[in-house]
Amino acid sequence: MLVSVIIVNYRVPYFLELCLHSVRKALAGLDAEIIVVDNHSADGGVDFLRPLFPEVNWIVNAENEGFSRANNRGLEHATGDYIVFLNPDTIVPEDFARKCLGFIQSVTPNPAPPSTDPFDPDPFDPGPPDPSVRPPGALGVRMIDGSGKFLKESRRGFPTPWVAFCKLSGLTALFPHSRRFARYYLGHLPADRIHPAPVLSGACFWVTRSALDKTGPFDETFFMYAEDIDLSYRLESAGYANYYFPEVTIIHFKGESTPKDFRHTRQFYKAMIQFRRKHFPLSAFSRALIGTGIWLRAALSAAAIPVPRSSKSRRTWLTGDPAGIARVRAALAASEKGPAASVERTAPDEHHAGEIIFCIGNEFSFKSAIDALERKDPAVNAAFYAAGCHAVISSSRRNGNGEIWIL
Repeated sequence: MLVSVIIVNYRVPYFLELCLHSVRKALAGLDAEIIVVDNHSADGGVDFLRPLFPEVNWIVNAENEGFSRANNRGLEHATGDYIVFLNPDTIVPEDFARKCLGFIQSVTPNPAPPSTDPFDPDPFDPGPPDPSVRPPGALGVRMIDGSGKFLKESRRGFPTPWVAFCKLSGLTALFPHSRRFARYYLGHLPADRIHPAPVLSGACFWVTRSALDKTGPFDETFFMYAEDIDLSYRLESAGYANYYFPEVTIIHFKGESTPKDFRHTRQFYKAMIQFRRKHFPLSAFSRALIGTGIWLRAALSAAAIPVPRSSKSRRTWLTGDPAGIARVRAALAASEKGPAASVERTAPDEHHAGEIIFCIGNEFSFKSAIDALERKDPAVNAAFYAAGCHAVISSSRRNGNGEIWIL
């Protein structure tokens, strides 16, 4: 097997349905497999999706084992040379797998040819590898959210004490492009250029099987959050190079599997402390200082008021595949609500719309939808429908869950 895609699901059946449709397209023609690990959603989602995706290997946990352990459970069943850990609240383009594979293989050092010297005692020994060339460990792509905004966590630096201080103190926000102060999000590096990146997001994490065999899988002591930072760090420490690859863009709807409340926000920052204790031991004073900052930051983040929807009319404009447009238009006509309670009517054109629904099908690809999302007016909400799906998905707010309109 060439590629194994592992998706951990928790109570997002309609986001997962859209994701699986996009992954199925991206893997077409490749020697690949899809493994979904359901973390005890107990919402009927697996029974609903299993017959729609018979090619998927479904693993249903009897309890919520956490993100790390669930991914490792999927890894136990994976047979691919390349492993892709992917979140269920993502959409990938049709060229996702081929482009990423092409890049990983292009930066993989080739062994030296066998020696032709007849006096060489071992003509099949290529000698020591070039120390200036590191084999690829992990690969991350460019991510945007449901509104089309670039997600800075697509590539990050290691949260060393200095980097953590800059992030918590607000210096990173004040100087977002500084090499000294903005290393958490690598703000000094262009987001549209390929470059090494110490930390990659677990929302879309390509890694070679050979690298995982050397470093081991996710550390299961991380229940959720920071497990991607830890694995990225271990890969780099083992002599591998992690890469940020912006020639592929995916949509990550951001945290649809987790409620945005104080408990989960606190868990995120608690995981940051756990990572620093494991890899960067600090003095008691430094631990107290950073710990205080982390808990304060967690409280402020959890108390943040969700960004309100656009005050523009929620008149809807449908674009994309004609068959998909007809399907959604018929559902709109039959529903008093539509994608949201405030939908009034179909807009005469996209310039008078408060919401655009991108309809994906034979004549409008996932890649076309991703490209169009980035070009749209930021004030206009976006939603997605793909042929074969049972819902229209929308998630334009980073603070607050998305909307699901079941057709």
